[in-house]
Amino acid sequence: VQLQASGGGLVQPGGSLRLSCATSGYTFSINEMGWYRQAPGKQRELVAAISSGGSTNYADSVKGRFTISRDNARNKNTVYLQMTTVEPEDTAVYYCNANIKQYIGTAPRDYWGQGTLVTVSS
Repeated sequence: VQLQASGGGLVQPGGSLRLSCATSGYTFSINEMGWYRQAPGKQRELVAAISSGGSTNYADSVKGRFTISRDNARNKNTVYLQMTTVEPEDTAVYYCNANIKQYIGTAPRDYWGQGTLVTVSS
């Protein structure tokens, strides 16, 4: 199983950006999916998460500005992060995460994408 994140880049303050993270490889089921970020000199933090049923939770710092969603179609298994009204404080490497049960007899475990850099600057 691999997670491939994309969509990062340079964006001006107040602008928008959409991150995507696609899952490849066989999976029996995918539980919670989420986005984390790590700014220089800081610990990795949860940005947003979404359950398999669509329930969401957000870090206080991004509530009302970011929206997480997912496409559960078997040929997609993708999680998105729509970022709006971005601020310089949103600058970080963004990592996607998924809790995946790969085979019917195995325990679910966390998988991570490679990270995509988001830079908010004028």
